[in-house]
Amino acid sequence: MSVAKIIELSSRSAQSFEDAIRQGIARASRTLHGITGAWVKEQHVEVQDGRVTGFRVNMMVTFVLRDGDDD
Repeated sequence: MSVAKIIELSSRSAQSFEDAIRQGIARASRTLHGITGAWVKEQHVEVQDGRVTGFRVNMMVTFVLRDGDDD
């Protein structure tokens, strides 16, 4: 039997939404093990002086919980 947990993350990139997603998953992977997927819940752009200056995503990340005896 496996049990999964879902957490919400926010990630930002100056490049694109895709880059914000990739950076968010890469950072989460350093702490969370067993990530199986993510759902992008919201996308926002940051605007300054009429120009897009940043891309932010809020995403739900799913990972499988390990048993205490797993390495």
